[in-house]
Amino acid sequence: MNEIDKLKKASPPRRRWIVGLTGASGAIYGIRLIKELLRQQYEVHLIVSEAGWRVLKEELGWETVRRADALGQAFPGSLDAGALVYHPNGDIGASIASGSFRVEGMLIMPCSMGTLSAIAHGASSNLMARAADVMLKEGRKLLLVPRETPLHAIHLENMLKLARLGVRMVPAMPAFYFKPQSMDEMIDFLVGKVLDNVDIEHDLYRRWGDEHNGQPAPDHHR
Repeated sequence: MNEIDKLKKASPPRRRWIVGLTGASGAIYGIRLIKELLRQQYEVHLIVSEAGWRVLKEELGWETVRRADALGQAFPGSLDAGALVYHPNGDIGASIASGSFRVEGMLIMPCSMGTLSAIAHGASSNLMARAADVMLKEGRKLLLVPRETPLHAIHLENMLKLARLGVRMVPAMPAFYFKPQSMDEMIDFLVGKVLDNVDIEHDLYRRWGDEHNGQPAPDHHR
């Protein structure tokens, strides 16, 4: 074994998260989440549903014909460095479709009611649902950010079913107690709540009580 191989073997494995973007409104939430995970040097495995690509185009103006180029522009250097790994939603044989591929967990942000329903019923017909199913069977973290309103009984029943299995539900609900001054601050708040729920440290928003402890508001919006 040469010295490079020894160093690779000795170094700890990269911490990996799967991030899913679906066709629910709020694509900016998922993009902001990915940027923060990459900033913290996590390896991100990304899945975008077909409807998710449509929302990226409609809400953020992404050109979705050349998807790799669009991702390269949004996350410069991350694809080439291997920090961001993109998996087509139809690739059911991808690494993240197997429980033997170790990841910290999976975050679907935003999560459509269709994807939520597929996960709740174990319908693994695409990589998004299969990867989520793997999190459940392997006992790993799975967090969904539902984005729909109003909600009917089927939506609520599916959420309750998954919550009883230990899936974290963080609905896309903004807060106003910290007096947000911009859209960025409202987005950062929700991303921060997601990270809180999977035990990832961050300083994306001012917590309740911080203003009494001399803590400044975060000032690093990207």
